[in-house]
Amino acid sequence: MNTFLQLVVNGLGKGAVFALLALGFVIIFKATEVVNFAHGSLVLFGGYLVVVTRDALGWAGASLVGIVSAGLLALLLERFLLSRSRHADANSLALLTIGVDVIVTEEIVRRLGVTLPFLGDGWDARPFQLGGITLFRTHLVALVVAAVLITAFTLAFKYSNWGVAMRAQAENREAAALMGIRSSRVTATAWVVAGVLAGVAVLFIATQDFSGAGLSRGTHSIALAAFPAAILGGLDSTAGAVVGGLVVGLVEALSAQYVSFDFSKSAVFLVMLVVLVVRPSGLFGTRESTRV
Repeated sequence: MNTFLQLVVNGLGKGAVFALLALGFVIIFKATEVVNFAHGSLVLFGGYLVVVTRDALGWAGASLVGIVSAGLLALLLERFLLSRSRHADANSLALLTIGVDVIVTEEIVRRLGVTLPFLGDGWDARPFQLGGITLFRTHLVALVVAAVLITAFTLAFKYSNWGVAMRAQAENREAAALMGIRSSRVTATAWVVAGVLAGVAVLFIATQDFSGAGLSRGTHSIALAAFPAAILGGLDSTAGAVVGGLVVGLVEALSAQYVSFDFSKSAVFLVMLVVLVVRPSGLFGTRESTRV
């Protein structure tokens, strides 16, 4: 029983990080109807900036640089690539993000070389015992940080002018434009928010407790595991992104323990496929999640 509870806590900790990444997918999709396959490269870029600046700025300063830089890179991608191709269909823009992802990822991997640096923790990373359960502080900190950020986003989405504008644009882009809502501003903000969430997520992904490996191509693969989380919850549902992320974290943790580590990677996609067969729009989505 203790093992099961430990797996649940650890799975929720990982799931919180997946929820942040899935939320990034959903925010961009709601604003543009484009699936951003370059999300993994935003994660790598933010992590790389942490690595190259932490000796000079310390962990906290480097983390801030990485988070802001990931947001700025997302903005640059939207301003100089996607906004100039706004008349292209969503499928073409999704393919464009794949090209961007390959370029950015390969360049960062080339710069990292054979080194697989951990980003370091701004907290005591030693595990501790609680009622016979071994808990990792990284997972607990991830849960707290994700809860704060998701709550802040939810409040902004419901009550801020940007949130109202984004919801209006997601419902009917043409009607929103007629009401004076600037589509370009809403879209740009959505990309920045998604980039910032990617920059926060990498601080947990490239740690010993989360992945057992440092910043590498594997970090990119882990980040893309949030894609089935977004699909599972529903690509147009922010609540679904959170639930989907937690489900992915739990499925990975439990299947790795009770079946095998290798199977845990496939188990996430199997769960996603089962959900889509029963409900094509995802658990909370209103549009079919299989649409790109």
